[in-house]
Amino acid sequence: MWNTLTISDLAARLGRREVSAREALQACLDRIDQVDGRLHAFLSLDRADALAQADEADARRARGESADQPLLGIPIALKDILAVRGQPLGCASKILHGFISPYDATVVEKLKAAGAVVFGRVNMDEFAMGSSTENSAFGRTGNPWDLDRIPGGSSGGSAAAVAADECLAALGSDTGGSIRQPAALCGCVGLKPTYGLVSRYGLVAFASSLDQIGPFTRSVRDAALVLHAISGHDPRDSTSLPEPAIDCAAAIHGDLRGIKLGLPREYRIEGIDPEVKSAVDAAVRQLESLGAEILEVSLPHTQYAVATYYIIATAEASANLARYDGVRYGLRIDGDDPIEMYARTRGAGFGPEVKRRIILGTYVLSSGYYDAYYLRAQKVRTLIRQDFLRAFEQVDALVTPTTPTAAFRAGEKVDNPLQMYLCDIFTIPCNLAGICGLSLPCGFTREPRLPIGLQILGPPMGERTLFKVAHAYEQATSWHRQKPPIQ
Repeated sequence: MWNTLTISDLAARLGRREVSAREALQACLDRIDQVDGRLHAFLSLDRADALAQADEADARRARGESADQPLLGIPIALKDILAVRGQPLGCASKILHGFISPYDATVVEKLKAAGAVVFGRVNMDEFAMGSSTENSAFGRTGNPWDLDRIPGGSSGGSAAAVAADECLAALGSDTGGSIRQPAALCGCVGLKPTYGLVSRYGLVAFASSLDQIGPFTRSVRDAALVLHAISGHDPRDSTSLPEPAIDCAAAIHGDLRGIKLGLPREYRIEGIDPEVKSAVDAAVRQLESLGAEILEVSLPHTQYAVATYYIIATAEASANLARYDGVRYGLRIDGDDPIEMYARTRGAGFGPEVKRRIILGTYVLSSGYYDAYYLRAQKVRTLIRQDFLRAFEQVDALVTPTTPTAAFRAGEKVDNPLQMYLCDIFTIPCNLAGICGLSLPCGFTREPRLPIGLQILGPPMGERTLFKVAHAYEQATSWHRQKPPIQ
């Protein structure tokens, strides 16, 4: 039962000595043994190391050292894109076969400093490139609500593990919606912080100007607790904001009187599923009943966001993934000369989607096309950011669907990359603008019963407003207390 609690509840019980950190972790391990053979959220799991961390947490609590460790004894899983010293770091790719990280990512250091039990490597789309976790080199992850459906991506393993009670929280990365979209499809809370608020040191880069690390949790309050633990300035990350760790707990109270929420007219597209639209409309009415003022706003350059994203993200991916050449680490397939070795290694090591994005990114950066594509995309990106900043002059936050549909069946869009890319149509603009976004449950489809997500977007460093709005809605509804049927 301990694995089904929120972080807040388990922390309180640990403090009262009703349960030990070892017992809480063991409950998670037992749950993994029970369901992960079918779910396939975890890629690797060092049980001995995890139990040793739990025992150390119990020892610290016994010594009275828990006051400055708010996550002491809390089991938290990691997307296989974050470095943990002595653990495999594979990015769900064959090209990093056998690689063991020599250091901890900053977020891992911070979680450990807060007392968390950091355990397990969870599945993802290879190098975070995908929206369904079907691009993993080690098999897809199922959705806990329907194993034949996708959990979203690229952080699908993180979302599925939290939703299925295999851990109390998990970290993922969000480049174009890779936290918020799987959170919506699996029925949990997912936060993409303001760009630079959380250090990217130790995060394997996909698109460096877009990537951001954030938490998956079962409640809005839990997301605030984890964000407080992992945020703050890091001199090892040149893009890290010169800001201290952000504490949003004080914002989680009261109604929404005085809060203005905007509804972007450009997000009302024809392709949105009627049940998703109905659930989001009901959520807006609920927010209004809690005191929020609802206004219509415009984000006129939204129609260019997906195209802009897939130019900028692939260009940065082409540059970032050039380092995987078989020379220094990971997979190596020898050839008669270095060029042949590079070609064989990268040909065998990368999956189809990664190759597609590298080729596209290399093309838009090539001589004769740089100005026409990459430079123009950067200019459009600026216009998209300006749209958001103008909107936030009128309202405190924006409310949108997280995804246009609920989770689709595995294999349904594998052969149609464009349709797959359009799954992130509501989440991509947030990354281009560098603002913050949060997804939380707001309903279910009828048949089959699948979660629907509500997205709340805030201005740069607007996390406190996000948490205030999200918590007020969460407490007024019961969607977050629903559990998937996987047994």
